[in-house]
Amino acid sequence: MKRIAFALTALTVAAIAVAPTAYAAPNFDELRQENLEKGAVNFEELRRENLEKDAIPGIQVKGIDFDELRQENLDKGAVDFDELRRENLDKDAVVEVYAAVNFDELRQENLDKGAVDFDELRRENLEKDALA
Repeated sequence: MKRIAFALTALTVAAIAVAPTAYAAPNFDELRQENLEKGAVNFEELRRENLEKDAIPGIQVKGIDFDELRQENLDKGAVDFDELRRENLDKDAVVEVYAAVNFDELRQENLDKGAVDFDELRRENLEKDALA
């Protein structure tokens, strides 16, 4: 019986809490109309006007010559990315020489010089964890 009474009480509290918000929901169409009457910008009208402007035949936008603009910018001292690209490609040719480096051999040389052997440290730590 207590469960039913508790459930009914909870349902009543929820209904009381939700009911005012349902009635208080604003009517956005009404608010929009009030704003338009106050002199707010009518975006739908502006949109229609802009669409009509675009629909006028005979108006053609002059094609933009990007090569010409690029050349003007280069004449003004802008960065020539094609030249930079070529330079970087030339540098990549040098990198290929370094690609032939044997890193295992270099690693062994470092170990021979007394560098820390991280593989050995890792194995020791795994063994310690296994024993614990």
